[in-house]
Amino acid sequence: MDSSSSTQEQYVTEVTENYETICWGCGLRVLLPSCASAFKCGWCGAITDQNKKKRDQRCIRWRVVRDRCFVSVVLVFIFFVIFGGVWAVYPVVFSISILCGVFHSIVTAALSIATVSFFSFSAFRCAGAPPNVVWGSYPAVGKGDLENYTFCHYCSKPKSPRAHHCRSCRKCILDMDHHCPFIGNCVGAANHRSFVGFLISAVLSTIYVSIMSVYAGSHLWPPLKYSLRHIDGVSGTYLAWRILNEIVVAFLRSALLLSSRGLILAYLFIASVSLQIGLAVLLWQQLSYIYEGKTYLSHLSPQADNEEEKKDCQNLVRFFGVQYSVTRFLPNFRVTRKRHTK
Repeated sequence: MDSSSSTQEQYVTEVTENYETICWGCGLRVLLPSCASAFKCGWCGAITDQNKKKRDQRCIRWRVVRDRCFVSVVLVFIFFVIFGGVWAVYPVVFSISILCGVFHSIVTAALSIATVSFFSFSAFRCAGAPPNVVWGSYPAVGKGDLENYTFCHYCSKPKSPRAHHCRSCRKCILDMDHHCPFIGNCVGAANHRSFVGFLISAVLSTIYVSIMSVYAGSHLWPPLKYSLRHIDGVSGTYLAWRILNEIVVAFLRSALLLSSRGLILAYLFIASVSLQIGLAVLLWQQLSYIYEGKTYLSHLSPQADNEEEKKDCQNLVRFFGVQYSVTRFLPNFRVTRKRHTK
């Protein structure tokens, strides 16, 4: 009698400790133990975490203002580099030869259009909205339709496992990489390719600007050109210090003689070199994550270490939209030979 009564009491306590809740994905009732704060529905596969609650969003306004200020500053700087470089370099280039001037015009137009276009696509385009799915009703939601879906308390709708909520953009972003304040937008599935294209075009543009500013400055800055002629025959680490010394001395000698065009060329060289270092590091980081088949957020999450991702160049090819090899579009000569032999 004592054993039977103890088992009955244990059964009663186990039943009383359980509680009944409703799955947000399909609306079915689920019986759970009191210690389970997170559970996964056995029908639709939706995950419910009752510990997650909606946080305060008081910092959203200043983030929006910050992003708009950054975007305005970046656009002003891009157009300043374009028009300032055209005004400072074109007279020097066309004075050398017309062919050199035409080539410089074509390269400048191509880099400017590519940089502005990729920046506009990445900044003013939706980063990627999660797919809309049916939820909340058992007859409409099929078995496993919401597998590993979670509920976003900010958007009040389901969130796919590949999506993250951005409090700055105030919406969920599919395949979110990070929120970039310089474009005022998130980098996600819809604009990630445009963002990488902007980085590539920006790095190429800054390299070209630095080269052309030095080339044009050598014609507008005779003391520097004259000083660098006397460094022949010097080698080793002493050569770098000698070149730096001659540049500083030449700049100090002709600082008062520099025109406004020369000052703009000096500023463009310093700004382009400093920018191309930071942009090159960011571009290398993005390409390395794409090569690993990850994003920045998935690289930071601890669950990404458990998942086996294949590091392959096919990830880069797939990311840039090249789905088929070049040989697919070439004619198959072997088939034609077989037909002729037959």
